[in-house]
Amino acid sequence: MASANKIFMVYACLAVLCISGIGIFISEGSSLGIFACIIGTVIIMGVGFNTKRKLRKNEHSNQ
Repeated sequence: MASANKIFMVYACLAVLCISGIGIFISEGSSLGIFACIIGTVIIMGVGFNTKRKLRKNEHSNQ
């Protein structure tokens, strides 16, 4: 597995944990936890998409 794929796997697992956390905190009734998990999901997915965009840009400039 390439190093780029490993980091995307880490981002995906972190996003899944945050999304799962949303459900857990909904069942517990913790609005602070829900908010934190939503913000975490948005940030992690944003970082993942930006990393992918930069990786593709570097691949195109190298060719």
